[in-house]
Amino acid sequence: MPTDDAAKTPFHDLDAYVALPRLGGLALSPDGTRLVTGVAEPEPDGTRHRTALWEVDPTGRAPARRLTRGAAGESGPVFTPDGDLLFRSARPDPDASSDTDPPAGLWLLPAAGGEARPAGSRPGGVDDVAVGRGSGTVVASSPTLPGAVTGEDDERRRTARSDAKVTAILHTGYPVRHWDHDLGPAENRLLVRDGEDWTDLTPAPGRALDETAFDVSPDGATVVTGWNRAYGHGSRRPGVVAIDVAGGEHRDLLFDDGHEYGDPRISPDGHTVVVARERLSTPDLAPRVDLVLVPLTGGEPRPVAPGWDRWPSAARWTADSAALIVTADEDGRGPLFRIDLDPTGDPDGDRVVRLTADHGCYTEPVPSPDGHWIYALRNAYDAAPAPVRVDARAGGTDPEFLPGPAEAPELPGTLTEIETTAADGTRVRAWLVLPAGAGPDDPAPLLLWIHGGPLNSWNAWSWRWNPWLMAARGYAVLLPDPGLSTGYGQEFVQRGWGRWGGPPYEDLMAITDAAVARPDIDAGRTAAMGGSFGGYMANWVAGHTDRFAAIVTHASLWALDQFGPTTDHAHYWLTEMTPEMAQANSPHHHADAIRTPMLVIHGDKDYRVPIGDGLRLWWDLVSRQPDPAANPHRFLYFPDENHWVLAPNHAKLWYETVYAFLATHVLGEEWTTPDLLQ
Repeated sequence: MPTDDAAKTPFHDLDAYVALPRLGGLALSPDGTRLVTGVAEPEPDGTRHRTALWEVDPTGRAPARRLTRGAAGESGPVFTPDGDLLFRSARPDPDASSDTDPPAGLWLLPAAGGEARPAGSRPGGVDDVAVGRGSGTVVASSPTLPGAVTGEDDERRRTARSDAKVTAILHTGYPVRHWDHDLGPAENRLLVRDGEDWTDLTPAPGRALDETAFDVSPDGATVVTGWNRAYGHGSRRPGVVAIDVAGGEHRDLLFDDGHEYGDPRISPDGHTVVVARERLSTPDLAPRVDLVLVPLTGGEPRPVAPGWDRWPSAARWTADSAALIVTADEDGRGPLFRIDLDPTGDPDGDRVVRLTADHGCYTEPVPSPDGHWIYALRNAYDAAPAPVRVDARAGGTDPEFLPGPAEAPELPGTLTEIETTAADGTRVRAWLVLPAGAGPDDPAPLLLWIHGGPLNSWNAWSWRWNPWLMAARGYAVLLPDPGLSTGYGQEFVQRGWGRWGGPPYEDLMAITDAAVARPDIDAGRTAAMGGSFGGYMANWVAGHTDRFAAIVTHASLWALDQFGPTTDHAHYWLTEMTPEMAQANSPHHHADAIRTPMLVIHGDKDYRVPIGDGLRLWWDLVSRQPDPAANPHRFLYFPDENHWVLAPNHAKLWYETVYAFLATHVLGEEWTTPDLLQ
């Protein structure tokens, strides 16, 4: 089934694939004339990606041009009111004398042209940056040691720890880790740029600012930020506070009413804050995501479009403060929407308009100052991210593609869509990637690829989980959205909540049945694969059916009684399942039933699904093999990778191992260990 040499694409060669440029982030100048994005490419040693900034013409007339070429890379572009471009980079300050590698600092590229110059640094580096659109007030987050009062004090304490070769962290609360990194000893603080120095707005935040977003009012007088507050029993809940820039006073805007709050954005007129709100879940009640508005001066929140049965995200204000631009998963897509806010303040009068009619998934929406356009990055499962503009005034239009920094890669096949009906009558749909040449005379082997989350959807291009790499090797790839997936309404989430081994599993089997019934699919050669929650489902599948010839499980949950207390946010797990529900849905109880060869993959730096689950799964597999020489299972272990396996060289090795495992058990080829694993 793989295509011949003349028709080969970058997906046929892993070196060519990882070398493809990857777009991310979008910033628009205040006058709407300049659009900037980041483009990541592998560093020469292949161990990580490096990002450079490129300018895209918002009118679509001029080609994209590269702005930065720093050896350390650049990221986080944001414009000042004067049109200067701020960005973060770990490039060395030309006036500094230190021999050590600098942390990421703030740099400025003048609107008038010329070389970039340093615009602010901190001993722990500069993370996110926000700018008051009228005042130019610059606020940044920076990791700072808890005892430090000034930047000089922070530097002294860091030097003392380094000289003593101390890496220990003393915790007084929870959590202590997040995804792939330790929390502490530094704590995030918000700092306002004050001439050549910084003023600390949050001198003793503890863990309050971990993984939070913030914004600055147009006049620069107020910062709104997410704020984590510790509660009893190891839990914490994020709310939103407002901080007076001049005096540093804090006041609560939204907190502790049965919801979590985050990602605050202040309206251009400076009066209102839009905030993402998530209902606290229980083992019996799934979360629900919506938006609320709250006055910047404080007051009661009012919901946005409460009758809309979707989960909005990435909310951005239009220039007139009369509407919101949002994204939301919908039926395997990720359209742009405009929410016209009722001028009388009646939430039921809010009007939701879908702006994009295609099957694309849109990210990084940026409304133009004249109200005409929405700029965004558009992707889909058959299209890598690319810059576009969308008419903000009309609904159901197609995007206009802008000349970007990267050409769209040629695909080794086609994308189609299938659906079926589950046993309970629920509609279940999926994307189906078909390799070139697949048809009744040459049906393709099928790979069921289960998404993570589980509150997620297969609707966006993924560089990490890319089905076209499998299509280039002749596989058809099924990308289903089973129960718990987003974009199909609240009831679709609720029917799988706390019942992972129930409707989600049944949906996967039903949509697989629909796929293998097609004449272009070879029902006798099938495999299943998934990561994170998808890995959980792969493990559950392994213990409940032997219909697949091979199963690949990555970063997977295996024993839920072990996973719950050891994951990085165990308090959240308590809102998902009771101990009894966890036992009923735990794959490890079905280890004796596994007959399918399994490839287990796990990274030691994975703190969301700790390595203990991978180790326990591996033991449960090999301890049931009486003849070690006949063991069909394999364990690919990455000591220094996390939940995703991000380094380009390791991502290549990941795919090479998956290729070899599936070729052995699905295609009947002889096992060949990848060269770098021998």
